[in-house]
Amino acid sequence: MNTKKDFSNCRTRPHHVTGIDGLRTIAVLGVIVYHLLPTQVKGGFLGVPLFLLISGYFITYQFSKKFERGSALGLGHFYAKRFYRLYPVLITMLVLTIAYITLFARELLHNIRQIFITNILWVYNWWEIYHGQSYFDQFANKSPFTHLWTLGVEAQFYVLWPVIIYLLFKIFKKRSIVQYIVLVLAILSAIEMAVLYHPATLNRVYYGTDTRAFSLLLGSWLGLVWPLDRLKKDISVTASRILDGLGIITLIITLYGFISLDGQSSFTYYGGMFFYSVVGMVLMATILHPGSHMNRWLTNPFFTWCGERSYGIYVYQYPVLVFYERAIDVGVHPVVSGIEELAIIIIISECSYRLIEQPLLKRRLSDIKWHKIYFTNWRQASLAIVAFLVVGTAVYGLCQHNVQPKKTNLQKRIEKNDQLTEQHNKQLSKGKNVKTAKISTVQKKYQLSKAEIKRAQKLKATAVGDSVMLDASDSLQQLMPHAYVDAKVGRQGSQTPKVLSQLKDEGHLNQIVILNLGNNGAMDQKTIDEILNTIGKERQVYWVTPHIPTKSWQQQVNSQIREIAKEHHNVHLVDWYAASNGQAGWFAKDGVHMNKQGNNHYAKLIAKTILKHQ
Repeated sequence: MNTKKDFSNCRTRPHHVTGIDGLRTIAVLGVIVYHLLPTQVKGGFLGVPLFLLISGYFITYQFSKKFERGSALGLGHFYAKRFYRLYPVLITMLVLTIAYITLFARELLHNIRQIFITNILWVYNWWEIYHGQSYFDQFANKSPFTHLWTLGVEAQFYVLWPVIIYLLFKIFKKRSIVQYIVLVLAILSAIEMAVLYHPATLNRVYYGTDTRAFSLLLGSWLGLVWPLDRLKKDISVTASRILDGLGIITLIITLYGFISLDGQSSFTYYGGMFFYSVVGMVLMATILHPGSHMNRWLTNPFFTWCGERSYGIYVYQYPVLVFYERAIDVGVHPVVSGIEELAIIIIISECSYRLIEQPLLKRRLSDIKWHKIYFTNWRQASLAIVAFLVVGTAVYGLCQHNVQPKKTNLQKRIEKNDQLTEQHNKQLSKGKNVKTAKISTVQKKYQLSKAEIKRAQKLKATAVGDSVMLDASDSLQQLMPHAYVDAKVGRQGSQTPKVLSQLKDEGHLNQIVILNLGNNGAMDQKTIDEILNTIGKERQVYWVTPHIPTKSWQQQVNSQIREIAKEHHNVHLVDWYAASNGQAGWFAKDGVHMNKQGNNHYAKLIAKTILKHQ
């Protein structure tokens, strides 16, 4: 992701633009904070287009100058330099991560050889399109390699673009024509993203090189129309103020996008991401221009430090976050956990920078006399032994049979309950009488009085939620046979208004509405208002607080739901978090979905809360 070293020695560059380190820092921090706080900084993934813009600009600027001078392209040297810069950190990260998985997370060894090979060949983004998980899936068994799709896109651009830009100049001769073609290609890429976009196949447009090329191409276009060696420092005060104003405005818009743009919203793919790439391009243009003050304003020791290490920070951050959150319940102390995760990322990135990146920048692999390597002290010998053990462990993991992970009992139960719920809902839709369990059986299972059970069996309710509700749907419909349950794995709050509207149109939105939302992330006020407006004030809403100790947004979501219940007279709190907190025996391994005992307690709490207000 870091392109600083790409052209630091290039003769065509009049100076190093230190503010670009500031732009890299903003980009990498946006991505990291998004991964730490995906509901608060839900557009942090926009840091990636900023990286792509930088790469597109400097590569095109370098090669366009070569064309104008009539110099040889030097592709062999360019490729060697690029991949010599990229490979060491990537391979180190892959080896460390695979070794960790082999020792502590063996279920992630599935497809590990394919993941390793496609990353080495720089085509991992295409592998992810057909085999990987969604970048926005917060509850699946997250892969520590998901973020590496970006490196595949960049590497493919490094390989193909110098040849393409050479052919464009060779055929059309004039820079003005090439500029026009590059801009048209960027627009076509954005159009392709919109045409191919579908919520069910989001990976195709999110990871695709062709559908993400517009950021690279916009940077390339800027490299043609805004070359560094043609930008004059001595410009009028008015022009300088215009550049500064544009820089400030585009920086503010970029930061606003980090907070507001939803990666699962259709707007993002129908032009939203392209818009923010254009904004980022204008921001970069103001930083590059010597007549603007943006370069100076984005230059400081911290930004320089981060910018120099941004490639390593980006590569190492996601494995750290994934493995940390597998071991620690970040929802209990999200701030402390976030600080600890950042500290680990910084330490690993600094070690990588000092021990791998810097030494390799000062010498070539061919300069190392491997046959003359010897250890002068016990520290060097110890490090060599540790490195040997880590590599050996990773190789052992890579050699394991690629066994399809068996479905857990939780997955099997969710699938079974999904089928049972669908059958039950069909019966309700047809107006047929649904089976009602014996009161004695229900009483024993849920520990309710006969009067409560009889009342619960008469309740007509609509329950809308995610996988937690889906898992408990059988218990809910056994206790409340007339409850219509619409639950889906991975459902986001933002998807709920449309679901509620459809239920209303189909006549399935009853006077009692149960909501189990928030497990997959907090909701913004607009989404909450849409949900409540769709339901209407005449219906009674029972909103369940989630128990999600493994997610940083647990406290935020629960506070959010409590505030909603206080502000709306028809919204009632079903405090599942308070009832279940400390009851480890009610939950599956993930601490979020329940076991059979937990499902029964969950259904019982919902029924008792409804009966209390009826």
